Amino acid sequence: MHSHNVLCIGSGGREHALVAAIAASEGLGVCYAAPGNPGMASIEKVQCVNLQATNHHEIVSFCKEHDITLVVIGPEQPLVDGLVDTLRQHEIPAFGPSAYAAQLEGSKAFAKEFMAEFGIPTAGSELFTLATDADAEAIKAWIQNQASLPIVLKADGLAAGKGVFVCETMDEVDSALEQCLASESLREASTKLVVEEFMEGEEASVFVLTDGYSSKILGVAQDHKRIYDGDKGPNTGGMGAYSPAPVVTEPLLKEIEETIIQPTITGMQVKDAPYTGILYVGLMMTKAGPKVVEYNCRFGDPECQCILPCIQNDFIHLCEVTVQQELDQVDISHSGASTCCVVLASEGYPASYPKGMKIQGIEDAESVLNVDGDKAIVYHAGTAFNEDGALVTNGGRVLTVVGQGSSLQEAVRHAYLAVEKIDFEHKTFRKDIAQKGLNRLQEQ
Repeated sequence: MHSHNVLCIGSGGREHALVAAIAASEGLGVCYAAPGNPGMASIEKVQCVNLQATNHHEIVSFCKEHDITLVVIGPEQPLVDGLVDTLRQHEIPAFGPSAYAAQLEGSKAFAKEFMAEFGIPTAGSELFTLATDADAEAIKAWIQNQASLPIVLKADGLAAGKGVFVCETMDEVDSALEQCLASESLREASTKLVVEEFMEGEEASVFVLTDGYSSKILGVAQDHKRIYDGDKGPNTGGMGAYSPAPVVTEPLLKEIEETIIQPTITGMQVKDAPYTGILYVGLMMTKAGPKVVEYNCRFGDPECQCILPCIQNDFIHLCEVTVQQELDQVDISHSGASTCCVVLASEGYPASYPKGMKIQGIEDAESVLNVDGDKAIVYHAGTAFNEDGALVTNGGRVLTVVGQGSSLQEAVRHAYLAVEKIDFEHKTFRKDIAQKGLNRLQEQ
């Protein structure tokens, strides 16, 4: 068997989980992580390299020079920017959707029009231009005359998870529109603004592996976006997740496959842009059935850290059959474990936070065993080595701690046991990850 050299793009907890899965695959020569992080650097056969995902030319040259047989792209921006298309032009196998297909995440307007065209259930919505104060006034007038509160405003473009506003009053609508016009990061993303009805229900995320024709469900997770316990405070990139999510029962999952996943994959074929890679479907379980909140064109972070440890297939092989459109020949093998992951963040996140705090106790955390012998796992995100070679905090979300177990209760207990072993100044985390799932299991 020839050896595979893999390049993985990204530096977060999600990419650490991807790189760990790649490193555990058979026949790996070297896995290069660009730019990677200290957690990835400590894995055997992994080398961190300083490549810019925005510089496609540099990435292509690197792939040719290092005989790269597969590129795995973690974050959404390079996918939306068409990195996969560039690599394909140079006959370098890349795992992820084309720029056209990635518009499902890259443009809320594209996704809404697509769902309307193919009859995929989602919230009713209207598209507006938002470039001036007059546009903002027109949007407010429309909401007052045509809509009911609460209402959801979504920037059309990528806004690093900060472009969605749930407004319960007209004052909140005012301030959301002001933010979109005033904030440098949001202004560009929100020149087109989707205004949509608020959906009642519990959220869940389904992760689908697809080669554009066949698809396999990798897992179902529930993410916790808010910074504080009880879903209070501002949205973040994600403070924790758990899998599987009991809100999605077997019959519901079948319904999601038939009414949402299959039509999405078929729709992209009709558009002559078969979707390959990970399709992440964010759902709301409403009284009227599952509806799409949003699509993402890659693994979630931290949901990826919950789902990948349970997948027993050779990960490089899974990526290869996906790229070669032979996914129908593979069955997904799942360990059957439940997982709960807790993000350790720096106090102040998602606003400003301190950096450079020494981190201790990761090895102790990873030695936490549950009764089935599943180890706790710690994935690095915002970490770095300081001048003295000590591991320090270097981001808002610092580490993802994953507990595993034969039940969700066990996975949660296990995750928090491991969390207690890790220490750094200004460490903060949510204490109620998976509580909704545990409550639901008690009701069942």
